[in-house]
Amino acid sequence: MAQGQRKSRLGSSHDDDREIETIEEFDRVAGRGTLAGHRVQSVDLTGRTFALLSADTTGTLFFGCAMEPDAAAKVRADGALVFPPIPDLPFDPYRGLLYSPGELFEGLADGGYEITRDALTYEWFQETKADRDIYASMLRSIHDDAVSDALDELLDGVPVVGVMGGHAMGRGSDAYAGAARLGRELARTGLTVATGGGPGAMEAANLGAYAAPHADEMLDEALEILAKAPSFTPSITEWATAAFEVRARWPQGGPSIGIPTWFYGHEPPNPFADHIAKYFANATREDGLLARCNAGVVFLPGAAGTVQEIFDNATPNYYGSRGEPTPMVLVDRTHWTEKLPAWPLLRSLAADRAMETRIALVDSVDEVPEALSRLKPAGPSGA
Repeated sequence: MAQGQRKSRLGSSHDDDREIETIEEFDRVAGRGTLAGHRVQSVDLTGRTFALLSADTTGTLFFGCAMEPDAAAKVRADGALVFPPIPDLPFDPYRGLLYSPGELFEGLADGGYEITRDALTYEWFQETKADRDIYASMLRSIHDDAVSDALDELLDGVPVVGVMGGHAMGRGSDAYAGAARLGRELARTGLTVATGGGPGAMEAANLGAYAAPHADEMLDEALEILAKAPSFTPSITEWATAAFEVRARWPQGGPSIGIPTWFYGHEPPNPFADHIAKYFANATREDGLLARCNAGVVFLPGAAGTVQEIFDNATPNYYGSRGEPTPMVLVDRTHWTEKLPAWPLLRSLAADRAMETRIALVDSVDEVPEALSRLKPAGPSGA
């Protein structure tokens, strides 16, 4: 999110949170006369010199916070650690909040996708990932850890359902419309939808969650608008512009999570996830996405990436390494038993294990909500 946006949590907030990630939080804490022991992440403090000179900053950590030289000298004298902003980067490695679609696609209307923050960050990644420069590696690692921290804060106490599926699912197709209806239905049941944050099935599920607060006709009309730009190829600009047209026509959509990666930077993030946790390291992104889906994961038809996600999810369920197994629902019997027969292997793995009662194969997206409800653990942990 851009600096100055309201910090929000989908779950419960914590009064003992020592992280300061917005100027509003800074003003509230600094007003007490002490910032001692707090961590201030990526907040522009150039207009808060008096507060910094007045407050106790013993043991405070400032990550990427711009401040006037006299304020920086004072807080260092107090014993604070100051990690200054890093110039000429298209991303903020110390960010305290997740990305918003507007932030990643800033500049789209003026110069096309090529000048957006998302595209420029991918270009930087392409230039630095192969040079084995420890400085660039450090910046990527700090960034990804900050994104994980922001994601954990946002989802604290939230029931999250993952929707996985292929990026090739085109706008205008029946499959895309079905995935969107699924996202809407899941959101309306009180679940937070999380996807890999990209195009295709992922975008459709995020779109459905966005449509959840609106009348049913809204989704039908949105699908017609989006069908005019069915794919992010050949033009990401046209593809993304159609999505922002939908957002502008129907503002205040429902929230959902997108967790994409610059590792697959040729695939843009979709603009329908209000909260975007974009990573450089794909392994961190993949594991983190599945680990946070505490209400289960739905697997729509996909190819190699979706197959990988099925068994990445099955492994901790098999060993119980994350506690009680979570539901797994595979959609499209023909796809998962004949075209890519992942279901027979998954069922064999689950036999005589605790996860055996947590897996299901269904024919259509219409059956998914009932399957998730049926598979969830009984008692308080599954409530």
